[in-house]
Amino acid sequence: MSDALLMREDNDGICKLTLSRPGAYNSLSMELMQALIAAFDAIADDHSVRVVVLSGSGRGFCSGHDLKQMLGEGAEDYYQCTFDTCSELMQRVVNLPMPVIAQVHGVATAAGCQLVASCDLAVAAASSCFATPGVNIGLFCSTPMVALSRSVSKKHAMEMLLLGDMISAEKAAEIGLVNWVVDDDLVAQKALEVAGKIAASSRKAISIGKQAYVRQIDKPLNEAYAECSRVMTENMLTHDAGEGIDAFIQKRKPLWQHR
Repeated sequence: MSDALLMREDNDGICKLTLSRPGAYNSLSMELMQALIAAFDAIADDHSVRVVVLSGSGRGFCSGHDLKQMLGEGAEDYYQCTFDTCSELMQRVVNLPMPVIAQVHGVATAAGCQLVASCDLAVAAASSCFATPGVNIGLFCSTPMVALSRSVSKKHAMEMLLLGDMISAEKAAEIGLVNWVVDDDLVAQKALEVAGKIAASSRKAISIGKQAYVRQIDKPLNEAYAECSRVMTENMLTHDAGEGIDAFIQKRKPLWQHR
């Protein structure tokens, strides 16, 4: 991971990743996407991490793909590689065993909005704004559409994709793109507060639950229940489930071993 592109800070089970291309609104260059993929791969195997907070440096969260870099390359193979790498990155976020919280300020547009939609939770500054504006430059936001359509309703997703307009943080919360909207100076505090609550839980239980959610969400109802019945049984057999139940009965705080 290059400090020039991505910064990592770990504290009490919370891993904070900060996109660090402030002069380019943290646009997703090929190098930044590769750095993020490498970081998520490392985090997936890091048993000290229980939750990830993803933020941006400078004036905004992320403005999407680095169009200057893409046009500079100007070749079909490079375009395909760019979008494949972006798709790989978004799937890393979704499939990471730990929850990922987007901490959003400024703009989150195009692939930046896609990144927010791919995260499990999102905290937004009141002045932040969101858009999938590709239609305005003749480039429909088709890959952001994948994440967006899985985060908000069809009509709201199509409104954003077809009109390309900026929406406010309040509107983003109304349609389910973000969870919380707070004063600008409180966004980092709120993200860490949410992360702290997650980090205080059993890492094993959270990991089992997040992965089960991803697997069941698009299954037919009967298959989803069959899958989650199996998962609940698996969860019941873990050390932390036994400890948690004992602690509940004994009215004491559980001592998680994250196994």
